[in-house]
This record gives sequence, C-alpha cells and structure tokens, in this order.
Amino acid sequence: MPHLIYLTAHNFTVMSLGKAARSLVTPVRGVLRCSASALSRSYAAVAEARAVIEHELETIRAAGTWKAERIITSKQGPQISVDGSRGNILNFCANNYLGLSSHPEVVQAGIEALKTHGAGLSSVRFICGTQDLHKKLEQTVAEFHQREDCILYASCFDANAGLFEVLLGPDDAVLSDELNHASIIDGIRLCRAKRLRYKHMDLSDLETKLKEAQSSRMRLVVTDGVFSMDGDVAPLRGICDLAEQYGAMVFIDECHATGFLGPRGRGTDELLGVMDRVHIINSTLGKALGGAAGGYTVGPKPLIDLLRQRSRPYLFSNALPPPVVACATRAVELLLASNEIAQSMTAKTMRFRNKMTQAGFTIAGSAHPICPVMLGDARLATLMADDMLKLGVYVIGFSYPVVPKGKARIRVQISAAHTDEDIDRCVDAFIQTGRKHGVIS
Repeated sequence: MPHLIYLTAHNFTVMSLGKAARSLVTPVRGVLRCSASALSRSYAAVAEARAVIEHELETIRAAGTWKAERIITSKQGPQISVDGSRGNILNFCANNYLGLSSHPEVVQAGIEALKTHGAGLSSVRFICGTQDLHKKLEQTVAEFHQREDCILYASCFDANAGLFEVLLGPDDAVLSDELNHASIIDGIRLCRAKRLRYKHMDLSDLETKLKEAQSSRMRLVVTDGVFSMDGDVAPLRGICDLAEQYGAMVFIDECHATGFLGPRGRGTDELLGVMDRVHIINSTLGKALGGAAGGYTVGPKPLIDLLRQRSRPYLFSNALPPPVVACATRAVELLLASNEIAQSMTAKTMRFRNKMTQAGFTIAGSAHPICPVMLGDARLATLMADDMLKLGVYVIGFSYPVVPKGKARIRVQISAAHTDEDIDRCVDAFIQTGRKHGVIS
C-alpha cells in the first residue's frame, strides 16, 4: 500500500493508505499531506544528505582530527576518574585554573541555593527569571572588575553574540585581532558595522586599520586578553595608546585571565596596568570562577542597560540556574577576600614551562598557565594524548579547526590545585611519550 507522510513543525509520521487515497495531496488544517512519490523524493533527499555527512565524517577520521569524548566519572579536579582507566588520573587540560570547581565553600553555596531557590527559573530574565541571587552576582562581578555594572548570560559565547549587534551599527567600525576566539568572530558577524581584521597582536597593522576607520561614527578595538590556544597576552598598553590616539574604545574577552592574572587576579587589564583604559569586558563563570557555566559583560551602566533591552541571547535565554549563580558568587567572594590563590599560579606555571623546555619540547606562549606543547601533526597530537592517558595523565590533542592546520598541539593547563609532584609527574609522562614518538631525544 502507498504511504502518507504528515509533516508538522516538529515531527512526521507515516501511515498506510487505502486505494481511494493514493493520489491525495491536500493540506488539511495546516498539515501537509504528501503522496508516496513525494515521500520517495523526501527519502532520497535524506539519503543524499546522509551520504554527504558520512563522507565529511570519514574525511575528519582520515585526517586524524577526530575529537573523541572521554567520560569522566568523578567531580572536576586535579585528579579525576576516567571511564576505562584505572585509578586516579592527573587532569592537565581543564580550565579549572584556581581549583574552585570542587572547592568546599563553592559547592556548599550551590547546595544551599538549590534548597532555597530551586533548580531553575523556567523563564527568561525580564519575564519571571530574575532572582535576588542574579542581582547579587552582577553587583559582585562589577565590583570585582571595578566597573559600573554587569549583565549575566548563559555563557560568554552568548555574551559575545549579544554585544556587538546592539552596540555597533552600519556607521561604526570594529577592529578585531585575526586570532580572536570563535565566539567573538561570530558575534562580530552579526553586527552591521564595518569590519577590519588586524594581524595578530600587530600594533602597526592595528594603527593602519584605525586610520582607515576614521570616517566611522564609533570605533571599537576587539581582542582576547589571553589567546586561549597559544597562551599569549594581548599588548593592551599599546592597544590603549592607539585607541586613545585615534578615538576608539577597547573591548577585551577575559575568559582565560579572569581570576588569576594580575596582582589581585582581576585579569589582563590589571596585569598590564590599564584597568581604567579598557571600556568593556566580557568573561566567563565557567572557568576560574567556579567552573560551572555562565558569562557576563561588564562596563558602563548605560551600555548594560541597553543590553538588557536589546541583547537577543539575554532576552531569549533562560536565566542562569540558582545553584550555578550561587557557586559563582562564592567563588568571586573568595577572590575579593584574598589574592593568595591567584598568586600561587606563577611559580607552578614556570615550573612546568621550564622543565618541559629543558626536556626539549617547544612550549608556546609566555608565563601563562596555558602551556601549548607544539607538535605540528594532528595525528601525532592525538596519539601522544592517548599514550599520556595510559600513563595516568589526562591531556587532549588540539588540531584543525580548533587551531590552524600544521599547528596541532597538546594544550596543558596548570591549576592552583596541582602540586609540584603532580607537575613533575606530568613532565615525566611527556618525556616518556615524546621519546616514544621521536618528538624529543
């Protein structure tokens, strides 16, 4: 018997038809009825799409850039349990820079908020999704960054997606470092401003682009504070000098700096002495500040007010869950109370970098807990990461499209929760694995 397919907005069902309905193709109450021939064409389209997708997947596998997901069976921390591996595994690739993901006070704050404020709001902020917890966290984060106001998002990816479209119009210009994070690139694509990309951390090229943008109404220089794949720090002093010379504002994404860079862990702007010269900061709650989820924008209050009215990821996404908000609030409070955790990072970072360099490895970046072990070949990076896991050290190989082709690496990230013994064991595993694969002698 022929079949009839009912297509709705969310699903389809196939039903057998009798002879009288073989040629029936009519819309009924908004539901599209398709004949057997139409169904056949639909199946052909799906089969063709499947073939295209499977070919693309095979291309990824053949290139050695397949990204497998390992399953962690414990809480996040310097030591974790991994499905399929025995014993505790040293974790050297989390963004848990300060070890706060499993800090007792941070965890307890989340537990208490779950009891008092529930699991979630089931709503966006402006309808019925704003709790006192959200306002407290926004005030605390604004205080931490010494800015006028703060707005929370579900992630920093959303914060970057929600900023540029609201702030910049067709009469404006945005000048972006060529190696900025993908979320910045996507966010800029959403705005209608003139887009100018300058060479990575190249102040001369930035100046050229600023001169080109002088006819624009507003100019915004956009850069990562720390570039996540390389661990290099943006030249913010020079950027601020040029911005002031050519009448531009400065934006930085601080996801890999907030909480631990600078004397008090305020970030790249504090580290380089330009806190009063950077105008807008986006960052995350999902790394050093508790590690759960969430992002934010801090800056002038009129800008934050405008984002609350116009920013699409804010207006159309559920409010952050109360336990996440409470965990992040406690993490920031701990950092406001003491800079001891942030200051512990430098010595541990340099211990790893120095020992790895002495062993013959090439480590990108400088003095940042992101320590990319440069390998070049994607397949090599994956094989070495797998062998490291067998030695009890969890790291991941990074390859295209996360990093450029030919620049595959294993990105090691140091945490304040790592001991010197942890670091030495990681280095020893790298030496053993590096010799096996001919990376070092």
